Amino acid sequence: FVFFFSSRRRHTRCREVSWARRCVQETGYQRRVHGIQELGMIPIKSVKTVAFTDQNAGTSGLRKKVDIFMKEHYLANFVQSIFDCLEEAEKKGKVLVVSGDGRYFNTAAIQIIIRIAAANGFRKLVIGEGGQLSTPAVSALIRHINATKTKPEEECVGGIILTASHNPGGPHGDFGVKFNVKNGGPALETFTKNIFEKSKVIKEYKLAELPKEDIPLKDIGIKTFGKIEGFDHEFQVEIISSTQIYIDLMKKIFDFAKIKKFLARKDFKMVFDGLFGVSGNYAKTLFLNEFGINPASLIACDPKEDFGGGHPDPNLTYAKRLVQIMGLDPKAPATGEIPDFGAACDGDADRNMIVGRKFFVTPSDSLAIIAANYKAIPYFAGGLKGVARSMPTSAAINRVAAKIGANCEEVPTGWKFFGNLMDAGQLSLCGEESFGTGSDHIREKDGLWAVLAWLSILAEVNKDKPEGSLVSVEQIVKEHWKIFGRNYYQRYDYENLDNALASKVLEIIQMNFENFTKRQVGNTAVNFLYIDKIDHSKSLNQGFIFTYADGSRFVFRTSGTGTVGMTIRLYLEKYSADKIDLPIEVALKEIVDDAISLSKIHEITGLKGPHVITLSLIHISEPTRPLYISYAVFCLKKKKQK
Repeated sequence: FVFFFSSRRRHTRCREVSWARRCVQETGYQRRVHGIQELGMIPIKSVKTVAFTDQNAGTSGLRKKVDIFMKEHYLANFVQSIFDCLEEAEKKGKVLVVSGDGRYFNTAAIQIIIRIAAANGFRKLVIGEGGQLSTPAVSALIRHINATKTKPEEECVGGIILTASHNPGGPHGDFGVKFNVKNGGPALETFTKNIFEKSKVIKEYKLAELPKEDIPLKDIGIKTFGKIEGFDHEFQVEIISSTQIYIDLMKKIFDFAKIKKFLARKDFKMVFDGLFGVSGNYAKTLFLNEFGINPASLIACDPKEDFGGGHPDPNLTYAKRLVQIMGLDPKAPATGEIPDFGAACDGDADRNMIVGRKFFVTPSDSLAIIAANYKAIPYFAGGLKGVARSMPTSAAINRVAAKIGANCEEVPTGWKFFGNLMDAGQLSLCGEESFGTGSDHIREKDGLWAVLAWLSILAEVNKDKPEGSLVSVEQIVKEHWKIFGRNYYQRYDYENLDNALASKVLEIIQMNFENFTKRQVGNTAVNFLYIDKIDHSKSLNQGFIFTYADGSRFVFRTSGTGTVGMTIRLYLEKYSADKIDLPIEVALKEIVDDAISLSKIHEITGLKGPHVITLSLIHISEPTRPLYISYAVFCLKKKKQK
């Protein structure tokens, strides 16, 4: 009995000690928090986490389905991994820009990032009104802050941009996060690879215990929260106009008075499609407030979280409203007067599409024509320092560069590869075939910049033309072809392929290098390797280029902007100095057949065609069902054979 009693006493005593220890620990934590708060400081909380293995950023940041980003710790892990790649001196007391394109989860993500940034030592976060800034505007803002700073602590280390660009949005759509550095451009591969390595071993992230309620993002001004534990500065969040700094920059680049006068011509009508993306904010400020055009000329310019249920990609497949209005859809003819000029931008406003009346301008031609007409843009009054294109983009720009005496560089896909050349003062104008065009005014491609560039060219060529004799977009392009020849160009997209099957296709392609080069003297086949001429860094495996002796070529590369499976893109190009009016399918047929046969992509994947044929008014849906082929513009449908 005595032994039993003693055992029970010892057991009870153990429980009391354990409980007492927990009380002491909890009281110690509470005392620390209360002590920090009594000093007028905001405590930092360390949150234990488990690493994810899939946070490897692609061409333009980390993109996943939105429900993945909304998993517990997923976003926080990636953001903390970004900050862990920065030196303490780069964070402590410095400025960070945070904003997005307004897609679903944008504002909630910003609330999380604010708290992580505060805990990592940033002094101030600058956020666009409503949490929205276009990607070009973020780049412009970062550069503006650093150009106007008067103290070291006012330096902006860069920005976190919340966008999946031209990918769909909404609860079942895509979300993305990318980091731009202090020159305003996307982080280079060495930095993004370091983020991935950090993300694979992260064990905790830090949160500043700011007020639990959401921080207002619509009230322009500065909100000060007090000092953060461990730092001697007060933490601030500044909400700014999402458009002012960007519009002010455009005024320094273009002749607004000249554009406004041109837009007032009675024989000119335009339309702009914002695709319900963030570009709508800027389009309304530009075209309504600055240029005073008819509001009916703007469509889908109120940003929506799901982009109106559409795909915010400015091409002939997804910009259906604009395609119809501009008379490019034979199945759904325009119901009213067809405008003379049309344009669209994607979700985050860094891509653009330019069209004329019943006429489509390819991105490669657009870049070349802007280069050939650079004198129409005041920003280029001193000439072009140099031009550049991504490797898959057609060589149309090369021919212009040769004539005007400008150097032309070829870089991998990804705007970050243009940045070093710009910073070194060797590049003024550049572009990609994927509807991206821009200059060295920022370090991102810029959709609205391209629209203003085209309006400047139209204003210049029509400055002495009387009403009723307007020089059209089509005339400008065809006159360009007469001078420089035409680069027939097309892109096939095989989307969301099974990884194993896609890898097999890539293996077959590489196995055919030797066979292709032996066919004819002058044929070449290479796996594109890029060595940056400024920092000498190497970028491997950037695409497989098969070039014929006459300069025609086809290129295979994988896309870094998808979120599911693997996407293989096939680029096709043929140059003609004099035959400029051939149907594009006729001009490229032999090259298309050769590329598909060599790669065996249809045999291996079981597809009968690509998901999307870009730059030719054709969209093929559901290619895995070979007996159902629909064309979004031609609208021909092959019925099932019985």
